[in-house]
Amino acid sequence: MPSDSYEGGEGVLIEGSLAQELAVQRLFGTFPHGWPGAGLVLLRVVAAIPLVQQGVAGAQAAPPHALVILELVAAGAAVLLLLGLWTPIAGAVVAVAELSLLLSHPQEPWPSIQLAMLGAALAMLGPGRWSVDARLFGRKHIPIPQP
Repeated sequence: MPSDSYEGGEGVLIEGSLAQELAVQRLFGTFPHGWPGAGLVLLRVVAAIPLVQQGVAGAQAAPPHALVILELVAAGAAVLLLLGLWTPIAGAVVAVAELSLLLSHPQEPWPSIQLAMLGAALAMLGPGRWSVDARLFGRKHIPIPQP
C-alpha cells in the first residue's frame, strides 16, 4: 500500500476509501501547528494585550458607563483569545465591541480599527494548535480494534 507522509504522522492511502478522504481532510486542519500555529499564538497575544490594558485602564479611570462596559467586554473577550478558548466567538465579540467604540471615539479611529480587524481575523482563522480550543475540540485519535 502506498504511504502518504504528512507533518505530524503517516497515513495510508487506499483507493476510493475513507482513508483517502481523511488524507485530503488533513490539508484543511483547523488547528495548525508548526510555524502557522506559532503565528496564531503570536496574533492572539498581540491582539489580547492592548485590549486587556485598555479595559483595565478604562475601569480604573471612570465609574462604569456604556464605554467602560464595552471596554470591559472587549477585555474579557481578549482574555479568552489569549487562552485560545472559544476563539471564533471571542474574536467576533472583540470586533463588534471595537467597532462600537470606534463609533463613539471618531477622533482616534485607527487603534479601534486595528483591534477590530485582529479580532475578526482570529474569528476566521481559529486559535491554532496551542490553545484550549484545540485540546477541547481538536481531533482525537480513536483506535478501532481489528476483528
